[in-house]
Amino acid sequence: MKKTVLSLFTLMLLMLSGSAYAQKASEAETMFKKHINKMVENVEKAESEDQKREILNNSFDDLIGAIEKVESMNRISDSEKEGLVVFKEDIQAKKNELNGLNGFSKVPADKLNKYANFVQQDLEQADQITIGVTTLLLIIIILLLL
Repeated sequence: MKKTVLSLFTLMLLMLSGSAYAQKASEAETMFKKHINKMVENVEKAESEDQKREILNNSFDDLIGAIEKVESMNRISDSEKEGLVVFKEDIQAKKNELNGLNGFSKVPADKLNKYANFVQQDLEQADQITIGVTTLLLIIIILLLL
């Protein structure tokens, strides 16, 4: 009898912690999406090509800087660091494409709003994020502090 009660109690704790983890993951993804959405809105509101490029470049630089700060933390596991490397390379490729570097054609001025929306859709893909919730939260916190 005691064994059954203990098993049920353990099962309930696991279910509750799983639910809290799912909620935390959802909140982290929502915060990240809001940050990216704000970048898109700022690009769309900008009046000149130079302003649009500056907003996008600054956003990419902020993301890369936040990722690098999280990468340097001692408590980040090797698998999380690998995910951060992939994430950072993806952001750098987007920045290179924006500016026509490393074999990319520069995004034309009349396509910058569409490019910002493309970046938003690409970054918001759930399967794109190969890092854990805690790591994503650290990136968001650093972005908010910038």
